[in-house]
Amino acid sequence: MINFMALLSGVVFGLGIILSGMVNPAIVLAFLDITGNWDSSLLWVMGSAVAVGSAFALAIKHKESYLGSSTQIPAVTKIDRRLLLGSLVFGAGWGIAGICPEPAVVLAGTGSIDALVFLTAMLLSMGIYQKLQGSE
Repeated sequence: MINFMALLSGVVFGLGIILSGMVNPAIVLAFLDITGNWDSSLLWVMGSAVAVGSAFALAIKHKESYLGSSTQIPAVTKIDRRLLLGSLVFGAGWGIAGICPEPAVVLAGTGSIDALVFLTAMLLSMGIYQKLQGSE
């Protein structure tokens, strides 16, 4: 049942980003272009993300999920240099390419060369980071 719910959640998430336009780099870049021809349509996506993220405040009060597995909430709450640097790199990549990891997977499924290049660079960077950090 847990695997089915995980699959269902992934499908719903994937459909959501397709329907919202998050897989279209032009829409994402227009959303990020607040000084130019700004497209505010992704504000609904951001608002939904905040609403879902705020559910973690409720989830942290429970020891188990509704399906009976243990609730896994990250224990690290400290904002440190690694978090800030990672956020900066992620944001810069998103702003330059107009693609973030999940939409890149969806786009790669369509055969998009840009998405394949993005995913290759992302996976390579993750591998390099792990090597530098001693395979945490």
